[in-house]
Amino acid sequence: MNETLNWPRIRHLLKLGVFASLTVLARDMLLGWGVSDPSVTEVPTLFTRYLTVSDGRIFASALLGLVGIPVECLCWFAVYRMIKPFSEQDAHAYRAGIIGCLAFGGCGVHVPCCMAVYLLKRFYAGNPSAALQETGRFIGWFLLPATVIFLIFFLLTAAVQIKAFAKGHTPLPKRCWVFSVLFGLPFAAMMKLIGDFGLTNALATGWISIGNLWMMSGLLLVSRRLGE
Repeated sequence: MNETLNWPRIRHLLKLGVFASLTVLARDMLLGWGVSDPSVTEVPTLFTRYLTVSDGRIFASALLGLVGIPVECLCWFAVYRMIKPFSEQDAHAYRAGIIGCLAFGGCGVHVPCCMAVYLLKRFYAGNPSAALQETGRFIGWFLLPATVIFLIFFLLTAAVQIKAFAKGHTPLPKRCWVFSVLFGLPFAAMMKLIGDFGLTNALATGWISIGNLWMMSGLLLVSRRLGE
């Protein structure tokens, strides 16, 4: 089976995925770094930390995500290459998930998220009492539909990957199912439990990037031994 696997290409994609994860994590931290302000009553406390994010940080976050998210998703083809020789069905489903995340992740979800933060700041500066309503209208019309579609593809990709590894549909040990992008969810929950600090909020914002970094790094380390 090793003859049908291009290990140099797989490891190259995994390495690139590690780099892309760090780039996208920087994007998330730029946007998410801040602490809540309980004195603000017109906006939910959860969102008040975005009122102090500078326009430069919003723009930089949008740009890094616009470039980094597609690269991050494309690197998932390293996993696709490992699944395909063992299960065509899982490989096709995984590829469909990648394509959906590519289509909706950057331009469809992340950039509008940055736009929502920008609009929240502007609406709050002009009319604090109407800021939440106006921003909510933008989110409902333009951000929410794309986010729902993205999450469908994202969860499909994650579920297929866990299934493929757990059933031995890859050349790596079955225990490698733990190297999932969903690792970011418990990590974010742990950050929230630590408290309302700039660093913890920023890391929690980047839960997908943290999960992807865990996934790519873990698979790279294991594949180095099997791909020589």
